Parts: sequence; C-alpha cells; structure tokens
Amino acid sequence: MEINNIVIVGSGNVATNLAVALKSIGRNVVCIYSRSSENARKLAGRTDSSFTNNYSDIPNDVDLYIISVKDSAIAQVVSELKVQSGIIVHTSGSVNMSVFNNMFSDFGVFYPLMHFSVDKPVDFSEIPLCIEANNNSNLKAIRHLALQLSHNVHTISSEQRMILHLSAVIASNFTNLNYVIAEDILKKNQLSFDLLRPIIVETANKACNDSPAKMQTGPAIREDFEVISEHIRLLEGYPQYQNLYKLLSEVIIHKKRDHEL
Repeated sequence: MEINNIVIVGSGNVATNLAVALKSIGRNVVCIYSRSSENARKLAGRTDSSFTNNYSDIPNDVDLYIISVKDSAIAQVVSELKVQSGIIVHTSGSVNMSVFNNMFSDFGVFYPLMHFSVDKPVDFSEIPLCIEANNNSNLKAIRHLALQLSHNVHTISSEQRMILHLSAVIASNFTNLNYVIAEDILKKNQLSFDLLRPIIVETANKACNDSPAKMQTGPAIREDFEVISEHIRLLEGYPQYQNLYKLLSEVIIHKKRDHEL
C-alpha cells in the first residue's frame, strides 16, 4: 500500500513539523483537525489542506491518519475518530499501541524522537523515526513512508518505545533542567551562562561520539570529597539544588565503584 493522502489530527509542535515535512516530500495532507479552528487554519495554510474542528468533517477514506496530540488526549481522539479505511497511527513515545485495540483494523505508531517547535522547522533526515504496526502489511507501508522522511528508521515494540521515551526525558529534558539550574545560580552571582556554552558543546559532542560512561569527569568521579563538600556549602541557599547535587554525586560514585563508569 502506498501512502499518499494523509489527515493530521492535531496542530501542535509535532503535528506541525510532521505535516510540513510530509508536504515537502509530495504527500497530500488532505485535512488538518484541531480543537482550535484558528490553529487548524494556520497549519492548513502551510500545507494547502482543508481544516476543521469537528470530527464529523474529517475525511473518512484517506490512506493514513496521524494522531499527534498530547498523550492524555489520544484515547479520546481514538474514540471520536470514525473512518472507513486507512491506517491510524499516533506519534507518542509513551502510549502503548494497544490504545487502538478493538477500535480499528489497521493501526500503528509513528514516533519521531525529537523535541519540536512550531516556529522552527527541523530536518527530518537525521531524526530517529520509531515505527510499529499491528501487521506486516501496515508496517511495510509505514516504513516506506518513514524512509521518505528519514534514513534513521527503527521498528520497535511499544515496550521498547516507552523505555526509549524515558531515556530521552532523562537525556534531554533533565539535562536541560540542569542548564536551567546552572543559569539560575550564575545569574544570582552576576555571571553569564555564556561562560558554560563551550563546555556544554564539548560534552555533548563527546557523548555523541563515544559511550557517555567514558566521558564522566568532575569531583564525584574522582571522589574528591573536599570539593563536593564545598559545593554543597555553596548551595545552602538552594535546598532543592543542594539535594539534587548530593543525589547525582552519589549516583556517580556508586556507579564508579560498581565499575560502570
């Protein structure tokens, strides 16, 4: 089955980037659905699509329906969407494919492992696209489409995808939180976050080229308890940051002693 005609359910960050990317490879984005008619209209204008905020107006005979809404809303969309043919997929990293069970005969997952912004288009060619389907025929069709967008396509189970999503949260969201904390501490001491940008880039580059376990540095890996104690003292005015520093230092030390670092 060749996927040509597509409906996008959603108008947020992932939905917008996927819709624009699919349009760029010659797919026909037939319709955009969003609870917000204005958001649907804006995205439809970028993809030459019709738009609606009414489920009954969604075409019911296209090749692929992509549900790209927040995780907690997927089950509701599944219950509302009435289609006669086509494959139904969602784009979530943490929702099991079983959300479609007993509702549709052809379904799967089309999960791009990346954080997106409505106003900042991304190059899909390097983005990992993690796919899954309820049968080989649907998987083949989804894979063919995915390979038109990216050469980094992986067939993984729902259970693996949820582990991947968890790991992505730790590697990306939690790492960014540490940047937020560092920036806060610097600002309160009249220092610029710009001073950290070179070391951030260097650390990220090293992690992208070898095992992160080989790249761990700092006082905890050296078990330099005098420096650790001084850092903890400096964080006395930031009890949450202090607790986080202690916890992360303990993890590094324990992993080193277990020969994992």
